[in-house]
Amino acid sequence: MTPGSGSAFTAPLAAAAATLAAWALAGTGAALAVLAVLAGAIVAFHLWNQHLVRRWAFGSLDAPVPEGRGSWRGVFTAIHRRMRLRAQHQRDLRLTIERFRRAAEAIPDGVIVLDAHDLIDWANPRACEQLGLDLARDRHAPIVNLVRQPEFLAYVAAGNFAESVSVTTIGERRRTLSLQLVPFGTREKLLLSHDVTQVEAAARMRRDFIANVSHELKTPLTVIAGFVETMQDLDLDARQRARYLGLMAEQARNMQRLVADLLTLSSLESEHSPGGDERFAVLPLLVQASADARALSGGRHAVEVDPGAAATVDGNRDEIASVLSNLLSNAVRYTPEGGRISLSWRVEPSGIGVFAIADTGIGIAAEHLPRLTERFYRVDRSRSRATGGTGLGLAIVKHVLLRHQAELGIVSEPGRGSVFSVRLPARRVRAAPLGDGPPAEDATTSTSSHSGTGS
Repeated sequence: MTPGSGSAFTAPLAAAAATLAAWALAGTGAALAVLAVLAGAIVAFHLWNQHLVRRWAFGSLDAPVPEGRGSWRGVFTAIHRRMRLRAQHQRDLRLTIERFRRAAEAIPDGVIVLDAHDLIDWANPRACEQLGLDLARDRHAPIVNLVRQPEFLAYVAAGNFAESVSVTTIGERRRTLSLQLVPFGTREKLLLSHDVTQVEAAARMRRDFIANVSHELKTPLTVIAGFVETMQDLDLDARQRARYLGLMAEQARNMQRLVADLLTLSSLESEHSPGGDERFAVLPLLVQASADARALSGGRHAVEVDPGAAATVDGNRDEIASVLSNLLSNAVRYTPEGGRISLSWRVEPSGIGVFAIADTGIGIAAEHLPRLTERFYRVDRSRSRATGGTGLGLAIVKHVLLRHQAELGIVSEPGRGSVFSVRLPARRVRAAPLGDGPPAEDATTSTSSHSGTGS
């Protein structure tokens, strides 16, 4: 017997007792009358409570459970308990679903839920951003109407979803996405999108790098191998032998420079902050860089220095020196004999320090400027090789400046020369007391040449 079920017998027992009392006191007629009235009241009570149950069952889902009386109190209490448990379970289920939804929205990859007809049911923000979707507008739209790349359409049509497919998006920001359909449920699917733009770019850079290094090493190795075979097969006089050995030594030096630049570039790329940070005076650096430039030029150019205001810089002196060396050596390589090369330093009112290397050389066309700092990129390959360039100088410059939070500015015009500006952030530049560094006359000499490993 369930709790409260005993109250169901209270009213019938009370009616029976009242009927017997009426029969004993007033006879059979009175007893039947009392029994009829009390039975009718009991039936009406139960009918009313049944009406309350039906009205609640077919009413609003949010309607409260009615209050029961007598034997119906236990029924309504049990219903109320079930409703409370159901509401708690629904609340827990909503919280679980919301947790999964938030987790899906936080996934760094795109997730799109497709129904049995490949219509969009839901998508996380990353998928909307990657594929240009608007969930309010595109919900229930066919996915093939919104992702229309031929590779994806063929992938969907083939029905083989074991592997992913790569597509390139169009628009302001081109990117490469890896898309994969994952069936689940009965006929539903998940469309997963992963941005592989950087991975593809890195793979392409590796392929280009290996091809470029192989090409750069192939030429000097071919020259050396050819001369070795010649010297082995032919009886050469001392003059020819010396000439061949000199050419072989020159090609060996080219390979040594290439390997040294590759090691330098690798070291710069693996370290994100400059090592050996120190404060150094700008003027001695200018004097050293200009002297190296004159030595490289060998008197073929006028090399001028404008030391500007005395200042110090916080950073790696050797790395900054390599930047100036590379830029100056490029200026020497691409400036015809009799041209002018200038190295200057200034501190802008904002506190930014600027090294500027200007030349009257052959200049660079505008379409080449954005790619100058790429590894092995050369505007004139034959001239660069002829002057001993490795094609890595400006790539080294870019990485050194990144490590110093500095910028490289390039202004150039074919036939009118170039200006390369190194802009150091104000927090790395400090005004120096007067009298620091070597005498000013050492820095203002103008004539002759230049140095560095340029590109």
